Amino acid sequence: MIIDLQNIETVLLDMDGTLLDLHFDNYFWQTHLYQAYSNKHQLSLQESRALLEPEFTSRRGTLDWYCVEFWSDKLELDIMQLKTDVAQKIGYRPYVKQFLAECQRKVSDVRLITNGHRRVLNLKIKRTQLDQYFNDLICSHELGSPKEDQQFWHALQKRKGFDPDQTLFVDDSEAVLDSARDYGIKHVYSIERPDSKMQQSRTSKYPMV
Repeated sequence: MIIDLQNIETVLLDMDGTLLDLHFDNYFWQTHLYQAYSNKHQLSLQESRALLEPEFTSRRGTLDWYCVEFWSDKLELDIMQLKTDVAQKIGYRPYVKQFLAECQRKVSDVRLITNGHRRVLNLKIKRTQLDQYFNDLICSHELGSPKEDQQFWHALQKRKGFDPDQTLFVDDSEAVLDSARDYGIKHVYSIERPDSKMQQSRTSKYPMV
């Protein structure tokens, strides 16, 4: 899909699953973390999953779900060290660099908006130099609400104003896309295959990149 930037004043882009391959995050949460928890607490993988999956489910869509300190304390694990241990899996999705360069050429206000923690963002910047493409790098923790919450968009608007009618937003989360649409952002796009290891493409009510 070719995205027309001609009438766009602001581009807002998600990071994980949109610009960067979601395989890193999926591998971390679905495999690496369970293994680390099992090793520390002398449990089987099945026992670890039974204990942790309800905790994860209850926190999704909240700031706690994205918080390094919260899970480090909760699980008694060094989450940042565990992420660093598998940081070689961090990488761009196809054609992202070309798209970001095009955004730089045609749009004056290009922002990264992520629910990811600032420490995780810094780790990913270290691996990818992603920061070079943006006017601003915004973590939802610093605005007090995740992107799923309308308060996030109000806080983003207060931080630096933008016209929702002339704003493009791309994200791989349906809940986040719904929130952006409800706020009034006109040009909303989803991602067909956020994880490069996914065998099948996803479906979405939004146009898909």
